[in-house]
Amino acid sequence: MKILLVNNMAPFVWGGAEELVVNLQKQLVLAGHEAEIIRIPFQWEPAERIPSQMLMVRSMELYNVDRVIAFKFPAYLIRHPHKTLWLVHQYRQAYDLYDAGQSNLCGGEEKKNIRNCIINADNLCFSECQSIYTISEITSERLRSYNKINASPLELPINDELLFKNESYGNYILVNGRINKMKRQALLVDALALTKMPVRLVIAGPADNEQEFMLLQDRIHKYHLENRVYLDIRFLPRSEYAHYLNNALAVACIPFNEEYGYVAREASCAEKAILSTTDSGGILGIAKDKVTGRVVQPTAEALAHALDDIWENRMQTMQYGRTARDVWHEMGINWPNTLEALLR
Repeated sequence: MKILLVNNMAPFVWGGAEELVVNLQKQLVLAGHEAEIIRIPFQWEPAERIPSQMLMVRSMELYNVDRVIAFKFPAYLIRHPHKTLWLVHQYRQAYDLYDAGQSNLCGGEEKKNIRNCIINADNLCFSECQSIYTISEITSERLRSYNKINASPLELPINDELLFKNESYGNYILVNGRINKMKRQALLVDALALTKMPVRLVIAGPADNEQEFMLLQDRIHKYHLENRVYLDIRFLPRSEYAHYLNNALAVACIPFNEEYGYVAREASCAEKAILSTTDSGGILGIAKDKVTGRVVQPTAEALAHALDDIWENRMQTMQYGRTARDVWHEMGINWPNTLEALLR
């Protein structure tokens, strides 16, 4: 079968969705299919340009393709008679982030019209899909709430699962992922400044832009935490990321309402406790307070107490990690089952 995987593309930005598509392609080829990836450029600023980009995608015509699997707005607007949607996320600025006042579509009649255009286009696209899955229950709930679509979660298998194994419990808590406001690394730095224990953080991953990096660095300097925070701000090769993870004491992952959270799953494989927050979204499928780690309110004070607890009570932290590994294995998420669902 000839299968086209359709995803967005922002220059020099690479994250979990991109890793998902690349690894899905690899698994499809191993299963005997022909699979290619098309990455469609998408620029969300200024917001006024979004409709023209939607139209560009919608006008594309595909030939010589048996199946299309699409993942994100606006790439999933592409037309094909046998299209499966594996929804990573919609344009959240038109949905939950709009309601939270954190959207570039807030304010003015023109932006209101753009939001309506996005919602209407989404609803039309969803009606055309042969199958719709999401990557987590939180994504499914968002789809139900805003678009009245019932879609089953099809959770992501871990990429390169054999890379992640416990090697040691080191003297740092790993914070991995893109550096931006939604991931809230700065909030962890605020919390670190309030800890009583000599907790150390390793913050690793690429910054979305220079401003995000400078804001984080300035926060570290403000609290004089240069000796307790190590920054490795770049896109890490998988082997280097795995080394950080496999030798961490625990992993902190506190995004706002994120759909999935690869890091938490990879941490579980490596027997690492997970620190998260009550509003972190899909990560809470595996992050359970005082079971697989700590889950607390998204405040600097609550996170500081949790960091101290993880650091001071190491035997307990190690047990959280072992439980996290067992929870992940019991979920039975693997590529063969995933491909079977996507290709029905």
